[in-house]
Formats: sequence, C-alpha cells, structure tokens
Amino acid sequence: MSRAPLFSGTGLANTSRMPERRSLPVLALRDTVLYPGIATPITVGRLKTLRAVEAALRAEGEEKRLFAVAQRDAAEEPTTEGLYHVGVVARITQVQRFGAGLQIILSCETRATALQYTEVSGVMRAVTVELADLPPMIDAAANEEALTREVRDQAVVYGRRRGAPEDVLRQFVSTLHDGKELVNHVAFYLDLETAEKQALLETLSNDQRLERLNEHLHHQIEIAEAQERIRTSVEEELGERQREMYLREQLRAIQKELGESDEEVSAERLEQKLEKAGLPEETAREVRRELNRLKRMGRETSPEAQQLMSWLEWVADLPWNERTPDHVDLDEARRILDEEHYALGDVKDRVLEFLAVRKLRADQTPEGDARSRAISRGPILLFLGPPGTGKTSIAESIAHALGRKYVRVALGGARDEADIRGHRRTYVGALPGRILQGMKRVGSKNPVVVLDEIDKLGVSYQGDPASALLEVLDPAQNHGFVDHYLGLPFDLSEVLFICTANLRDGIPGPLFDRMETIAFAGYTEVEKHEIARRYLLPRQLDENGLREGQLAVADPALRELITSYTREAGVRQLERSIGALARKAARRIATNEIERAEILSALSVRELLGRSLVRPERRLLRDAAGVVTGMYYTPMGGDIMHVEATVMPGKGEFILTGQLGDVMKESGRAALSYARAHAGGLGIPARRLQGHDVHLHVPAGAVPKDGPSAGVPIAVALVSALSGRPVRSDVAMTGEITLRGTVLPIGGIKEKVLGAHRAGIPEIILPAENEADLDDLPVDVRSSLQFHLVEHLDQAIALCLRARPLRAETDEGEETSRTYARAS
Repeated sequence: MSRAPLFSGTGLANTSRMPERRSLPVLALRDTVLYPGIATPITVGRLKTLRAVEAALRAEGEEKRLFAVAQRDAAEEPTTEGLYHVGVVARITQVQRFGAGLQIILSCETRATALQYTEVSGVMRAVTVELADLPPMIDAAANEEALTREVRDQAVVYGRRRGAPEDVLRQFVSTLHDGKELVNHVAFYLDLETAEKQALLETLSNDQRLERLNEHLHHQIEIAEAQERIRTSVEEELGERQREMYLREQLRAIQKELGESDEEVSAERLEQKLEKAGLPEETAREVRRELNRLKRMGRETSPEAQQLMSWLEWVADLPWNERTPDHVDLDEARRILDEEHYALGDVKDRVLEFLAVRKLRADQTPEGDARSRAISRGPILLFLGPPGTGKTSIAESIAHALGRKYVRVALGGARDEADIRGHRRTYVGALPGRILQGMKRVGSKNPVVVLDEIDKLGVSYQGDPASALLEVLDPAQNHGFVDHYLGLPFDLSEVLFICTANLRDGIPGPLFDRMETIAFAGYTEVEKHEIARRYLLPRQLDENGLREGQLAVADPALRELITSYTREAGVRQLERSIGALARKAARRIATNEIERAEILSALSVRELLGRSLVRPERRLLRDAAGVVTGMYYTPMGGDIMHVEATVMPGKGEFILTGQLGDVMKESGRAALSYARAHAGGLGIPARRLQGHDVHLHVPAGAVPKDGPSAGVPIAVALVSALSGRPVRSDVAMTGEITLRGTVLPIGGIKEKVLGAHRAGIPEIILPAENEADLDDLPVDVRSSLQFHLVEHLDQAIALCLRARPLRAETDEGEETSRTYARAS
C-alpha cells in the first residue's frame, strides 16, 4: 500500500512511536467541515455516503466509527481524488431513517489524516492516523491566553450581529475552558468558505489557529455590520415607497368618489397632446418609443414612470409648430421706439436698419416657416453699454414692433453649462435649460429672446456656459439645438436673439465674433431731464399710489436731482431719487397733512432728501501748477479725474501713488522721460531735474486705475509741475503718448466727453485720430463744447499751460494744433 502525501503542510506530530493506523469508512461532507469535540446532525442521502454509514454500522471493532472529511467540490459526486486528506474520526451515536435517506448524529472525536483512500464495492475507505497538536512555543502561554480572550469576546460580538441573545452567547462561550475547544466550536459555527474552514482544521499549532480565527472573526463582523446597514437602508426605502403607494391609492379612491380622474397625468392624455404637438418625424418616432415604454410599465407610480411622464410632458408642451405672425412695419416700429424711449437716436436708427433688412427678406419669402426664419436670420445683436441706458427695454420694444412674444433670460452669474443646455434626464430633479424653459413659457417658436448680462457669465468645474452659447447664437447651427434633458433636436432658427452686456472685456472672443455690436452711451443732463419728465415721474407716481396732479416737481428740482444726487450714465439712480420724493409726498398726503405736494427748487429737494451722498467730480475753480483734468471711462459711464504732480527736494526719485495699474505707471515714466529729454524746449530749469523728487498722484486712492489714455494728462501735469507754469482749469484731456511725444488714439470717446460735459468742462483736448468719434456725440453736446485735436504732446502743452509761450518747433517738425468747434 502506498502512502498519500499530507496536505496540511505540517506533517504528522513527532512522537517516539509509530501512530496507530485505522481503516475506516469515509463519509464525504458537502459544504461543511467538522472539528473534534463537535456533535452535529448530518443528513445522508447519496449512495456512496449511505454505503459508508452502513459499513460503519456493521463494523464490530471500530464501534460505529467513520472518517468524516470534506469534499473539494461540493457539486461533484464523492470520489477518492476529490476529498481533502485531513478530517475527523467520528462516532455514530444516533440513526433515524426518513424516506430514502438517513438522519444521523455524529460525535467528532479526534483529528486524523488519510494516508490512503480506496474504494471497494462502492464503499470508500481510508487508512487514517491521528494528528496531534504541535507543542506550544516557549514563552507563548501569555500570548495564547490573550488570543483566547480576544476570540471569546469577538465570538460574542459576531453571534450578537447574527441575531443570537448576548446572555446565551456568553454562557455558551464560558463553558469552553480550553483554547482548542474554543477554536473548534467557534470555527464550526463561523460562516466561512469550506477551504478556509479546512485550513483551520489542518493547522496543527493552536496559537496559529487562534490568530487565524481572530482575523476571520473581525472580517465577518465587518461584513455583518455592512449587511445590517444595507438591510436598514433597504427597509427604510421600501417603507417610504410603500407609504407613497398607499397614499397614491388613497388619492385615486378619493378622486373616484368625487367623480374626478387623474387624466392630467395619464398616458392616454399625453398621447393626445403629443399627436397635436406637430412633432418632426424623427422626433415623433423617438417619442412614440418612449410612450410605448411608459404604457408597458403599467402603473404610473414608479419613480422611473414619473420621470418618463415628466419628460413626455415637456416634449408635448414645447412649441414645435406654434408661432406668432410677423408684421414688420417700419413706421410703426419707429413710432414705438420714439414713444417708449427718448434720445438714443443712433441706436434707434441701427435697430430700424436691422428691421428693414428683415422686412425686405420677408417680402421675398412666402408665408409660413420660411418667412419667420427669414426675419430671424442675420447677425445676432449685442447691445453694449453702461447700466440703466435702456438696452433691455429697447429689446422689448423690438419684440413689440414685430408682434412677437418676449423672453428674457438673465445670465448674470450663471456658471453651469446646464443653465443653457439643461441637465441630463438621469439626474433627480433634472430640467431643460433656460432657453427651452422660456420657449415653453411663451408658447411660441419665434419669440424675441434677450440674453441679459452675457458679460457676467462665469466658469466653474460644471462647465462653461459661454461655450454652450456658441451653438445657440450661430444661425448655421441652431436649427438642430439639442438640450441635454430633451435629448431631441429643437429648431431655434426662428428665434430672434438679442444680447446685452456692460463691458466688452467680459465676453469671450468666439462668442463676441458671432454678434453685431450696437453701442449705448450715457445720457446728457438735458436728456436725463426729459426722460425724467416723460417717463420716470409718471411711473413713480403710479407705483407710489399718487394721482396725477398730487405731486409736482419743477425743473430746478429735477436739475438738482440730476446734478447733485446721481452720478451715472443711465437713469436708474435718478428714478430711485424721484421715487424717494414720491414716497415722502405720499406719506404726507396719506396722513392728511397736505392735499398736493409741490417741489419747486433745489432747496426743497435738499430739505426732503437731506444732503447728497454723491459727490461727482467738478471742474477746478482756478488754475494751478501741476494739476490737470483728465477723462476716464467706467462701466457706469465717463467721468473726469484730477492728475496731480509736485516737485520737491530729494534724490531724484519718481513716486507714483493713487493705486495705479502697470500701464498707467508706464505712461507716467514715459511722460517723465519725455519732459527730461525736452526740458529746454519745455521751459523746465535744469536745476529742477537734479536733486529733486517728482511725485505723481491720482486722487481717489481707494479706486484701482489703469489704462494708457491718461498719458497726455500725466505728461502735462509733470511739465507744469517741473516748469512751474499753471494749467488751465477749463480744459480736460485724454490720449496715449509715446516716448517721442506722439499722441495716439484711444477708446470710449463718447462716454468720456459726456462725463466732462456733465462736470462743466467747456474745452476738450483729444487725439487727432479720434476725430471721427465726435460724430457719435449728441448735437447739443457738440455745439456746447470746443474740441482741440492734437497729434503731438507739445500741442497739448501749448494749449493748456499758461504764462510763457512754448517754442513752436518740436522734434517732429513745425506743427500747430487744430481747433475743432462743431456747430449743430
């Protein structure tokens, strides 16, 4: 007989004599491993295991013992090759027959290994020898005791997680005095794979078995805790769903008793709406597929069904074929624009040109879709200008003139691409983007959509909404715009898009390239006065509950509001100030103090509103050396600033203050270099350039300032301070300079000139190349100002410095300035 190799990895216990061999019937176990000291019932039903039990019962010398060993693969029929080699010698203590099988109780006695397996007449037998435990290592008693206690505690925790009472568990564990006995019982009841249990059985060192068992216990406790969390979560969710279903059933029963029905959410009603929506063929196929899927779901209470119904509702409610008839009457359009807006002549002319082109295109196109698309096709308009100048209201007037519905989409602060394209349907609470929401709200396929404040779009990790607008604002692409929520192409080619913005710098280049700019400048004081008289005062009377005639505001009072209580390019703050006067009048009228309020003078305004918190810059009252009036542009419109320069004993340093940007600092250094290089011709004493510091300051130090257009004011201020010659206080100037003194053109001429006009400046120095920009100014402004167009810095210096005349000859040749006075 040949010996089979041992698979325990430890070999037989070292003894001084050869272990006793036994030939025992083999009981093949499926999905379980038995340990010494365990008594457990076993169900026997397979032919080979039945024969093994019968052989054990017939044996006389072994007293009904057999070798119980686990199969490697529980799905196969037991064979000698498919059995492990380490098992237990067990005694049959009880046998009970049921049907074709047996129920036996085994009392496991010792661990043994099979030296050889044989099979004779269908009965598997094994030659076995007992496996003894390895003796403990020196000084391992304390470690084994600690492990025993840890296993005992963890076994109680594991049993509690499996639902057993804790007091019963502790009582059971306390009866297991021996570490070996503890390992055998805990390992038998632990929920482990057969291979893991077999590995514990084959381990001959008890302290190693304790360590492995402790690791298994910790792992099984973690699994049990996770299962408990999952079970609790599922029970809560199922409970919520059951509650929802119960409430929905109650609602259906109540509606039925009241004679009402839930047709509004039924698949049949949706199908009828979708049939009337006039969907394109490709879209209709996709919608029919989703509608059939909804019908197959049966009840409409599941979350997926509710989500699908919401999607179908959106598809049905969108205006796929609904449009308003266009009528482009240019005379009517001009009347509407003049009636609703004062001034803005250039803007109105450009809008009328815009509408005229669309009228000619529409007249050449037959009625229907093509006509509406022809009116909409063309450049996207961008209204660019300061706040409160009428950009949004002009867009609304265009919609009024065309007879189209009006949609305003506020994009200021939007940082999520989903604001334009919508969320995908898979997200909870998903919705289409703001454009399709607006289309559904007005129920028209060809509205006027105003994208307000596009220069204030943000960028975040959620995407770039400005990039999403590229497709929307491209007439060559937007006929197939796909919203993420809808997932279907929607035709936006008939929509007339108008964008508004305050600053050009905030609009990405590719987006700006898709639009045609119409510039909005600030209003003059005369225009503000007329706007207040025609529009603002009647509107505030109505909003504050005053009847016509209960509040009279005289022209001097309005002028005081405009000049002393507001500082803006538009008229929003002016309307607030008028509203404040109206509220004070309304209070006195409501308390029967007066029947009619009259505000006739500037003093009356100051008595009612108190001192003005707005301190606009005004022209200087007298000439001063080193102080120059410059002009600048802000998003709120144009204004003036005073540039100051002084010379003092020092080390020849150049000091710049007033929170100036890099470009403005460079302009200051270039101006100082020019003054030093041409000191003789500019009348600057040589001693002023040596041993003296030059300090340049721009007041309002808390406000950041930058830009090249302050080059001329800075240069004039430095020359005035170094030469000691005063600067005319009635002249304002702007322009960029080079190191050679050449004056270069700049932007924002209209806003800057209007700001200087509001400040009371009668004469203005501008770069000669900006002459064409003067045509943008209102006629009354052009006629009230005198413009000096200069090409070289020496010309500006000669115009605004008092006292000794400068030599006319410069490095650029002999030049004289041109005085430009435009009459109306």
